Amino acid sequence: MKSLHFSALSSAVVLALVIGANNAQAVGVAAGTPINNTATVDFTVGTVTSTASSNTTSVTVAEILDVVVTAPTLLQTPVAPGTNGQVLRFRLDNLGNGPEAFRLILDNAIGGDNFDPVAASPSIYMETGSCVAPGAGVFDGTDVPVVPGSEPVLNADECRYVFVVNNIPSSVVDGNTGRSTLTAEARTGSGTQGQVFAGQGVGGTDAVVGVTLADDVAQGEYLVQGVTVTAVKTQAVVDTLGGNRPLPRATITYSIAVNAVGTGTATGSAFTDNIPAGTTYVTGSLTLNGTPLSDAADLDAGVYEAAPVARVRVSLGNLTQAGGTQTIQFAVTID
Repeated sequence: MKSLHFSALSSAVVLALVIGANNAQAVGVAAGTPINNTATVDFTVGTVTSTASSNTTSVTVAEILDVVVTAPTLLQTPVAPGTNGQVLRFRLDNLGNGPEAFRLILDNAIGGDNFDPVAASPSIYMETGSCVAPGAGVFDGTDVPVVPGSEPVLNADECRYVFVVNNIPSSVVDGNTGRSTLTAEARTGSGTQGQVFAGQGVGGTDAVVGVTLADDVAQGEYLVQGVTVTAVKTQAVVDTLGGNRPLPRATITYSIAVNAVGTGTATGSAFTDNIPAGTTYVTGSLTLNGTPLSDAADLDAGVYEAAPVARVRVSLGNLTQAGGTQTIQFAVTID
């Protein structure tokens, strides 16, 4: 009976399955759609033209079970040791021709990496709207934890973003990788291609396993990037008598070497140094890597601020080890 059923379905529906990274389309006519057909024969007897109609045949389109899970866009998601709530974003596409819920399974015990991420609680969230909606794909407070057995139903050709949330062990070191997989299985059933789940499709039709076998899996990977930033400060004193003693009116020139150490990026880095009590900032003395910076709040990276406390600030932007040392200099005079 299974082969006869699948043959009848094939003759009624042309299956067009297109699977792409961001262009997945459901297959064919919607499940539960009736397809009726009646033939006619026109003939003439003498001078009388007549029409004879055949009996009407009918078939109701069965449901195809197909799903695709797409891996995160980033091949490796950067994380730091001991951090919680680290997110991997997957895309779930219902490629079947009917509405279907999908069992979502997280697995962190994957071979070939250096550590196992630790699943948060809850660990799987699904975005409430379509993955093609404006602003989709951002993990925030509107995303709903997935409750096993009560997964949301996706309509045919619908896609959703799924967020996997893990914690990173504090014992990991720079350069370590940790992998997670997300598996999606059709709630109605999965198995071999063409396998039938009688009466379990839309409107009591049969559900038939499609080319994806009604389940799919994708892998995401964390990369530990333990970047740290160091600052080493030196000073040189020149007094008005030609020596290097810290006398009144002597000048102190400070030099600060800033370095990023590790494989990651320290983003939005900013240097701040308060002018010491008992000294006065030397106007126009602020430099970055030997390039003078104006004291005003303008387009360059530096600024001198007299209030609420006297200080210098320099925006360093994104720092990496490959970028090398960033050297800030400025001077003060002893009052």
